[in-house]
Amino acid sequence: MGREPQQQVSFTVEQLVAVNPYNPDILADLENYVNEQVLSQTYNLDANLCLLRLYQFEPQRMSIQIVERILIKALMAMPAQDFSLCLFLIPEQVQMEERFKTLIVLSHYLETSRFHQFWEEAAKNRHILEVIPGFEQAIQAYAIHVLTLTYQKVPRPVLAEAINVEGLSLDKFLEYQAANNGWVLEKGSSRTQQLVVFPRNEFNHPELRKNTADGIPLEHVTRIFPVLV
Repeated sequence: MGREPQQQVSFTVEQLVAVNPYNPDILADLENYVNEQVLSQTYNLDANLCLLRLYQFEPQRMSIQIVERILIKALMAMPAQDFSLCLFLIPEQVQMEERFKTLIVLSHYLETSRFHQFWEEAAKNRHILEVIPGFEQAIQAYAIHVLTLTYQKVPRPVLAEAINVEGLSLDKFLEYQAANNGWVLEKGSSRTQQLVVFPRNEFNHPELRKNTADGIPLEHVTRIFPVLV
C-alpha cells in the first residue's frame, strides 16, 4: 500500500505568533498581516510587536513601509500606549528617518492634546497618513474621548478645532450627537459662542466618581462618528 499524502496544516497568524514568536520563517506572514489589518481596518498589537522584534534579529529584512504602517495603526489606538511600545523596538537610526520623525511629532501632539498642531502637521503629511483607511476617524474619536473626560462643556470652536470639522459638516455632527448621544447645544448670541455640553460622567463631574479604577472605554466614544464617515 502506498503512503497516503500528508495534508498540509495551515495556521492563522495568531497561532503562529503564539506557538513560536521568534521564528524568522513567519516574518513574511506577519508583514502580509500588517497589510491585511490596513485593508480590513482591524488591529493586532501583539502580532505587530512580534514582527518588530523579528526585525531586530533580521535587520536586513526590515520593510520601512511596514514599520511605518505599524506606527500609524498604533497612533490610531490612542489613548493606549501602543505607539511607545512599538517605537521602543525600532532602532534609533531608523527613527531618524524623516517619515518616522513626523510620526513621533504627531504622537507628541496627541499625547499633549495639542489637536490644532496635530491636524496642521497631519495636513502636511497626507501622503503618509491617507494610505491608512480610518485614520482621521480614529483620531477624531480620541479627541472626543479627551474632551468628554476633561470638560463639562466646550465652545463650538474648541470642538471644531479638536476634531478638524467645520461648517455644515459640524452642524450635522452636532445634530447627530444631540439626537443620539445626549449632547446638549446651548445657544449663544452667535454660532461661535454656542456651547456644547457633554453627558455627565465621573471624570467631568467628579462628584459622580465611585470607588472604582474603571475608566470609560474608548469604544463607547467611537460609535459617535458614523455621521462623519
